[in-house]
Amino acid sequence: MHEFLVSVAAFIVLIAIMVVVHEFGHFIVAKLCKVRVEAFSVGFGPRLFGYVYRGTDYKVSLLPFGGYVKMAGENFGELSDAAAGTATVAPVDDPGALTSHPRWQQMLIGLAGPTANFVLAFVLMVFYFGWINEVPKVEVKSTTVEWVVPGSLAAQAGFEAGDIILHFGDADHPDWEKVYERIKLNPDQTLPVAVERSGATLQLSLHVPMNAKSDAFDVGDIGVLPQFSYDPLGVKEVTTDSPADRAGLRAGDGIQSVDGIPVHTVTTLLAYMQTGRGRPLSLVVVRNGAAQAPIVAYPTKLDEGWKLGFIPVQIPSRDDPLPLGKAVFKSTAFCADKSFTIFEVLRGLFTHKVAVSQLAGPVGIARMAGDAAEMKSSPIIFGLAGMISLNLGIINLMPFPILDGGMILFLLIESIIRREININVKERIYQAAFVALMVLMAVLTFNDVAKLPFFTHLKP
Repeated sequence: MHEFLVSVAAFIVLIAIMVVVHEFGHFIVAKLCKVRVEAFSVGFGPRLFGYVYRGTDYKVSLLPFGGYVKMAGENFGELSDAAAGTATVAPVDDPGALTSHPRWQQMLIGLAGPTANFVLAFVLMVFYFGWINEVPKVEVKSTTVEWVVPGSLAAQAGFEAGDIILHFGDADHPDWEKVYERIKLNPDQTLPVAVERSGATLQLSLHVPMNAKSDAFDVGDIGVLPQFSYDPLGVKEVTTDSPADRAGLRAGDGIQSVDGIPVHTVTTLLAYMQTGRGRPLSLVVVRNGAAQAPIVAYPTKLDEGWKLGFIPVQIPSRDDPLPLGKAVFKSTAFCADKSFTIFEVLRGLFTHKVAVSQLAGPVGIARMAGDAAEMKSSPIIFGLAGMISLNLGIINLMPFPILDGGMILFLLIESIIRREININVKERIYQAAFVALMVLMAVLTFNDVAKLPFFTHLKP
């Protein structure tokens, strides 16, 4: 229940900010163009409170899922009445109505919402890089492979522990996030990979499995375990009477190696234990700064996996704010990179490389927002907010009716043919688009719900 409430609260806050900023973009340009804005609402549904200033009702409404701007003349029902000569809300000669303004102004108003989302993402990331910029205390700057699972796809491709990835798919000098993105976008494809090993550059080919489309798929599923630290794997707490406790592991210890293999993260240790399937482990432990004699631990099976029974120390981090110029550069690179990824996903949908089931709907976004809030990780929180804002801006620019891009497309067509498209035709197109959008949202919501832990636990 706690996780559910956190997800709902985080979702409401996140979406409300994104949508209100989007609508504020429309609002401010509409005001500059002297279009009469009848309402600016934070939330939907019945009005709770607010005030009217210069003809605009600034209000807070009951349902806190975003917000909207209502401009005179933008509603098709009002326009249809106006065409029939019976309109009372937006008459055809109303100078404050949206449709009374030049098409270029209407296009600017349409562009303003997505642009506001792009600006929000940029400003958020400038703030993050310029005032926070959380980094590991000891940063592994190269994309280095810590360990390779024997017999895995990575092992078959020729990866070895210590390899530094120089090229992955179409990405040069990628970080691990970029490697993950290339994997997700290329299921059932063979990707060229270049690695540096002992000073030499080797060319490898990695086949990405079809199930890379799954949300649960991770870099580790191809058999590559990334190195994120140089320090031994720290032990924060040991469970009483666990294999770790019986072996003599203590809080404050650091696990330097397992069976002679250096380990720096709990992910690598878990992967190694699953491969050994309960085989005894020889651990070299660092205690009070000095390496101890090897100890032997006997993993126990728990929740379909092999465990030792200790809580690891999280990789220590520090804030490293960047100068404003570098923060702007990093923010620009973030927005450009994430926007390119969004376009890659959209292209993948049309080329069937990406499945609709891989997209996240409202429930999926709520889960991600809740997880980010629970983790209290600045990079994840700001990165998610920036990514969602960019998504909202780019999706709204798509030339699909109902979206801002659809309105702009109609305006461009009308500019070319030098006359307005019949209002009844527009209304029917928008109605059909609304139904299609609702069907898509229903499919995405169904997929999101099917991925919830309760339902996934019911699967064999």
